[in-house]
Amino acid sequence: MHKVPSRDLREDHVMSGRIFQNSVLQFKETTDRTIGVIDAEGTVIACSELTAIGKRWSKYVEPIVSADGTCVALEGKCFKALPSWGNTFDYAVFATGDDSMSRTVCSMAAVALNAAKNYYEEKHDKGSFIKNIISDNILISDIYMRAKELHVDAEVARGVFVVRPVDDRLDTVPVDVVQGLFPDRQNDFVLSVGEHDVALIHQMGEDATAKDMEEVALRIEEALRADGESRVFVGIGTLALHLRDLAKSYKEAQIAIEVGKVFDTERYVINYENLGIPPKIPTASFRDIPFGL
Repeated sequence: MHKVPSRDLREDHVMSGRIFQNSVLQFKETTDRTIGVIDAEGTVIACSELTAIGKRWSKYVEPIVSADGTCVALEGKCFKALPSWGNTFDYAVFATGDDSMSRTVCSMAAVALNAAKNYYEEKHDKGSFIKNIISDNILISDIYMRAKELHVDAEVARGVFVVRPVDDRLDTVPVDVVQGLFPDRQNDFVLSVGEHDVALIHQMGEDATAKDMEEVALRIEEALRADGESRVFVGIGTLALHLRDLAKSYKEAQIAIEVGKVFDTERYVINYENLGIPPKIPTASFRDIPFGL
């Protein structure tokens, strides 16, 4: 049975089509090649020739995926996938013709269209919204308004996890690996924060226990092992039952790593709730404790 896309996915798809369409029409003044965009199913969602919009080229999807981000010529057209998570693509740019000029036009159009897409996502993307919440870059009063605009449920239980390299053996946490474990980008958010950390905001059941959250963290830690050795710490904050609680939980996950790696050097998954920190003590004060003494 074919799965019907969610309302959020359909709205994101329509909005992306509008952004791409506004951009590709500008190319008509600079090149005689037809330029457009297809989605992951091969449907043309934007094109400088309006009559092509809506056409379905599903036979091109597999070769584009196999090209792994490079420009590929297929039946008189050049295609180039835009960067995305996972082993497939969300959108691919095409230009008519299969000569070197078409490849150049396709590659340049891909750069321009990807920039337009990124600009839009910076302003309207759910991930940017969640990142602003955990970073305390948004007023609590604005959280409700933005959540409604972006169709983000404010009162859903979410686990907050911070992933940090153990030492210099791993410069940065590979975001793509963590994203691959949690591919639902409507409900789970994998965010690069700071120079080395990655934060995961993962939707949980309202009755989720500490064990449930530790199982999620363990999945991440195990996926990032090398030769059987742990390469990351995973800090776990308390379960956030509302969007406004995410910032607090995120700080707790950071503290869990800082405190846990000092007092429990054999554990790589560290739950803030297991640290025994009294709730009345301000969490910020732990930064000033001379752990090395």
